[in-house]
Amino acid sequence: MYDIKWIRENAAAFDRGLERRGFKDTSSRALFDLDDRRRAAIAKAQATQERRNALSKEIGKAMGAKDAALAESLKAEVAGLKEAQPALEAQEKAAREALDAALAAIPNTPFDDVPDGADEHGNVVLHLHGVKPEERGLLAGVDEPKQHFELGEALGQMDFETAARLSGARFVVLERGIARLSRAIGQFMLDTHTEEHGYIEVNPPLLVRDDAMFGTAQLPKFREDQFRAGQEHWLIPTAEVPLTNLAREQILSEEELPLRFTALTPCFRSEAGSAGRDTRGMLRQHQFEKVELVSITAPEKSREEHERMLACAEAVLKKLDLHYRVMTLCTGDMGFASRKTWDIEAWLPGQKSYREISSCSVCGDFQARRMNARYKTKDGKGPFFVHTLNGSGTAVGRALIAVMETYQNADGSITVPAVLVPYMRGVTRIERA
Repeated sequence: MYDIKWIRENAAAFDRGLERRGFKDTSSRALFDLDDRRRAAIAKAQATQERRNALSKEIGKAMGAKDAALAESLKAEVAGLKEAQPALEAQEKAAREALDAALAAIPNTPFDDVPDGADEHGNVVLHLHGVKPEERGLLAGVDEPKQHFELGEALGQMDFETAARLSGARFVVLERGIARLSRAIGQFMLDTHTEEHGYIEVNPPLLVRDDAMFGTAQLPKFREDQFRAGQEHWLIPTAEVPLTNLAREQILSEEELPLRFTALTPCFRSEAGSAGRDTRGMLRQHQFEKVELVSITAPEKSREEHERMLACAEAVLKKLDLHYRVMTLCTGDMGFASRKTWDIEAWLPGQKSYREISSCSVCGDFQARRMNARYKTKDGKGPFFVHTLNGSGTAVGRALIAVMETYQNADGSITVPAVLVPYMRGVTRIERA
């Protein structure tokens, strides 16, 4: 969320950033008009109050001079100003809310090194890791690699029909070895990030209030993508929401930074804009699990922290020995709150395509302003807004898909990657029971 004062001082850069993101609904000029209306309403309300204060003094003088007629006249004017005050305050409130609503609907502006583009076709490959399993013998004897749902259903351990009877479309019931493999992947990633990467494990609430969703920019723009829970709460679409909001309305010390949090949680998304996309299988579900990474940093450290977060997310895929590529998202494909995003896309042999498995974003002070999350420097200067970052470390369901398709065997069984065998109590292959 932007400071209108900053926009006034950097109008050209602000408009250029919005233009690069393809955001044509507003401009700095439109915001200035709203801000002028707000300033005028404030000035009018203040002038009215000042006039009332001055008249009160004049009434005292008139009464001291025993000029009853003048005193009554002044009292009548004060009464009129008092009567007008609620309407002036309402005008000021309406003007302020109109400006705040306009500012809240504006996406973050991209860094200069973010490639321009309208959609995913403008994304740029940053680097690749490894080679496709088809090219290194992992799929020996597999004539035509199957997709994860074909493998899971054939094993009798992935049930979409029963899930549909329970909950409708975009749900799944996992059983036996595949259920355990999913749990193993989540625990393995959580252990890696806490024991090797220094993230603090958090078990956060899965229900949050409006303010928390606003703080990370899920509200108001993406209301239709969320699941409402009662009158006061939302189901979290990602643990980014509670983890980032751990810093809300706080003034941290520079010595505390960076704060690095991780959590393995269920996530809930309505997928309102995904009608007809990925309707088969587990790629796009209403309920899924994800290991989230969140960092709270000083501004000068946020770009460095972004690179570190990407390396942490990549580390778990390297341990799983999966082939993937890292993409720099273009201006038209970035998330609303992001200034720069790297996506990790795992190769899925069954789909014969790369699919997103992690997304790591640096948000600058965009979320911090919405949460009022600040810090003071070592020498006591400030408070200044912190910078926030978030990433998937990674999505458990999509990692499960990549493992199943990468390690499938000709007989339909699935080999368990070596790093997961301890989490599977020594089981090395998932077969039909």
